[in-house]
Amino acid sequence: MDREAIVRALEAALTDVLERPVTGLSGEVRLFDDLHLDSTTMLEMLMALENSLGLIVDPEELDADDFESVDTFAAFVESTLRNQVAA
Repeated sequence: MDREAIVRALEAALTDVLERPVTGLSGEVRLFDDLHLDSTTMLEMLMALENSLGLIVDPEELDADDFESVDTFAAFVESTLRNQVAA
């Protein structure tokens, strides 16, 4: 899955979780600071992505740096999906 598809899935998940349209995300957008996510909405977003992308996230492997921006989160999702396919 390419980064563009991941960002589209992220926008759809955020739209559902935040109950407002989220589109046109650039890589520099900060998830907590710019979109005002908190730990609860972040978990809801992860669950939505688990459903839409088949993403399996081990809570023990989560790192706050992965959620800094759209770019860092997309890289985290890419890596996680790649590791799932390889396993």
